[in-house]
Amino acid sequence: MRAVDTLTPCPCGNPAGYAHCCGPLHEGRAAPTAEALMRSRYSAYVLKREDYLLATWHPSTRPAHLKLAAQQPAPSWLGLSVKRHEDGAVEAVVEFVARLRYGGGRAQRLHEVSRFLREGGRWYYVDGEILA
Repeated sequence: MRAVDTLTPCPCGNPAGYAHCCGPLHEGRAAPTAEALMRSRYSAYVLKREDYLLATWHPSTRPAHLKLAAQQPAPSWLGLSVKRHEDGAVEAVVEFVARLRYGGGRAQRLHEVSRFLREGGRWYYVDGEILA
């Protein structure tokens, strides 16, 4: 896991800083919206917080592991842009573009429409459709 300077912008792009954005969610606070959960999951990928990613993945679709530490070359996450979010009381959709680079290669875009469910007062990532 990578250390984060709490005075710098959050990995998800929020200038308020990690300590006021994704940090509390990574430490157990429930995300207030599906968008907040999605942003915290992006930050967890940046910080290699596999524990958090699995804990916020809905049990019906959760993989056994992600093996983030074994990724070679490891991705460098370059930024996040939320295109839209539709929060309902129980279901939500968040469309985003994450930019990343593997090794010294060209930057790539991951454009996804993610589905979320709210259960027991917590949002969970269910699955996503990758867009071209």
